[in-house]
Amino acid sequence: MPSNKSVCDAPITQFINCRILRDHRLQREDMWVREGRILDPEKLFFDEQGYADKRVDCEGSIIAPGFIDVQINGGYGVDFSQPSEDVTGGVSFVAKKILEHGVTSFCPTLVTSPPAVYHKVLPQVKVHSGGRHGAGVLGVHLEGPFISLEKKGAHPEQYLRTFQSGGIKDLLEVYGSLDNVAMVTLAPELAGSQSVVRELSQRGITVSLGHSVANLSQAEEAVEHGATFITHLFNAMLPFHHRDPGIVGLLTSDRVPAGRTVYYGMIADGIHTNPAALRIAHRAHPSGLVLVTDAITAMGLPPGRHTLGQQVIEIQGLHAYVAGTTTLCGSIATMDMCVRHFKQASGCSVEEALEAASLHPAQLLGVSHKKGNLDYGSDADVILLDDALNVKATYISGEEVWRKQ
Repeated sequence: MPSNKSVCDAPITQFINCRILRDHRLQREDMWVREGRILDPEKLFFDEQGYADKRVDCEGSIIAPGFIDVQINGGYGVDFSQPSEDVTGGVSFVAKKILEHGVTSFCPTLVTSPPAVYHKVLPQVKVHSGGRHGAGVLGVHLEGPFISLEKKGAHPEQYLRTFQSGGIKDLLEVYGSLDNVAMVTLAPELAGSQSVVRELSQRGITVSLGHSVANLSQAEEAVEHGATFITHLFNAMLPFHHRDPGIVGLLTSDRVPAGRTVYYGMIADGIHTNPAALRIAHRAHPSGLVLVTDAITAMGLPPGRHTLGQQVIEIQGLHAYVAGTTTLCGSIATMDMCVRHFKQASGCSVEEALEAASLHPAQLLGVSHKKGNLDYGSDADVILLDDALNVKATYISGEEVWRKQ
């Protein structure tokens, strides 16, 4: 028998005994899902006289939007910047594993590489929805090679590039194509960068500023041309100085165009950013904070030597270094760890911690009409968490894709 009288025969699932993150606060109410989307129960009851076909007892859990990681270089032995014969398989493997950490969508991230690597890897990474097979891909994040030599971090110097022909031509030469690209990190002080920022923004690609020695006015100019993100704030940029705060100054700049938000990535792993610096950023600009893992191939692997793009890296405890140096090269933290650490280190509310990993990245990528919130009509990509913010179960389009045993 159909569940309702007027719309369709698709089954309806009712999540009961839960606290839902909606309108920036946890609310005690049920959540209704049909055909992968969140339903408005009033319309269901009054317009359709519908009822639930299936009930899920959440046992007092928090229900939050699934986490979105916009900067993840790999994990579990997979390095997205390595041109293997089966790039798709590697991305799929990581996509499946990160479900247990509450990630339902992500941007596989490629670090600075030679053109041949981009030409081989990029055609194999397609935007697609998540499901039982793993988290969905929202597009690739290309971090480099158009970055600063002085702030290259773990990026290999020999593959860094400048804008020779002063435009999008350089990008197409290096990357081969911009299909399935969601974000590009570049240094805004490079000559010719502003026209590239403008062109990428017009194509709907998010431009992020990072690995850069830009001063504040160069960063502000890039924002005026369309840049909306800062790659791992504080890391690989000039330190804050009171006479020229550099890229960090964007958090309180009065030159950000009206109605626009500058978002900033924060690696809240307890290593990349001192808790005091994290608190300064959060208190200055809470609505722009986006938690990222910046996870590398060694996430989920034992200590020892592994690869990241063209570099050899070494894991010592929770630190990941370029082998033989003290240069940090990404984290081995998972997104749920970052959410818990961010809450503890910043003293923020549960709601703020969860939104920094869901709503804010969705707003940054322009997908908050369907991801990153539990509004009626949004995709039912949700996670169940306990009060300590440990993930208990993950759902994509209303279907359970992982549950803690």
